[in-house]
Amino acid sequence: MTDFAIIVSSKDPAGINIRNNLIGLFDFEKINEKFDDNKIYQNKNIKLYLTNNDLVYSEDIDKRIDADILIFASKHRSKENTPSFAVHAIGNWNEARLGGKEKMLCPSSAVLLKNMFIELNENAKNSGYEITLEATHHGPFVEKPAVFVEIGSTEKEWNEKDNGRIIAKTIMNAIKNENKTYKIAIGIGGPHYCSNFNKIALRTDIALSHICPKYALQDLDEDLMKQSIQKTTEKIDFILLDWKGLGTEKQRIAEILRNMNFGFERTDKLSKN
Repeated sequence: MTDFAIIVSSKDPAGINIRNNLIGLFDFEKINEKFDDNKIYQNKNIKLYLTNNDLVYSEDIDKRIDADILIFASKHRSKENTPSFAVHAIGNWNEARLGGKEKMLCPSSAVLLKNMFIELNENAKNSGYEITLEATHHGPFVEKPAVFVEIGSTEKEWNEKDNGRIIAKTIMNAIKNENKTYKIAIGIGGPHYCSNFNKIALRTDIALSHICPKYALQDLDEDLMKQSIQKTTEKIDFILLDWKGLGTEKQRIAEILRNMNFGFERTDKLSKN
């Protein structure tokens, strides 16, 4: 059985909101263990941890937690303050501005990301919030598969009890809903909030792991491409290119993949099928 750790920060109102809903709605019980001097709760193969650090700077937290997969539940900020729910893999395509290590990706699970995104869309369908995959970004650096699931983007949304309920329900349902029949892909190109990849994740049997957005393409090289493949729990079937979202990098990215002898598909071709 896979052991899961759900991790929230005591500094994060959205994380506390999600934690309270997990404890209140599901059968989490206090156990005789502590983490950062905070009580740990458990529901079967899932443990709920509270850290006193900011999540993005909780480097190597996986070394202190006995789990197979880490789920970080947190707040999300955006310049536009758009009410939103988001899920994404973690790591840095270039410099480490918000935790993690420069040009280092962290392990992730395409299946868990897809299941979580599908659950978000189901649980929040009447919320009026934007529901989106995000490109891979920020820390912490960990060496176990990890995903972030977030409430955005202001104090109002972070503290809204129903938003905590939506994320709590999403996490618990996604953990139960394991599906091994997806086609597994890495996403390359397009905006940070992945409009084309969102459609594909919802409408097809393709599950996406790491996503490299257009703004980071100049830093994408063969090493990072290999990292994205190797640091996905599931075997990658192909690279999925947001073709229009590659801009002037189209031929260079295609050449990297040909040199690696790795197949790719294009979003504009898939959407016509």
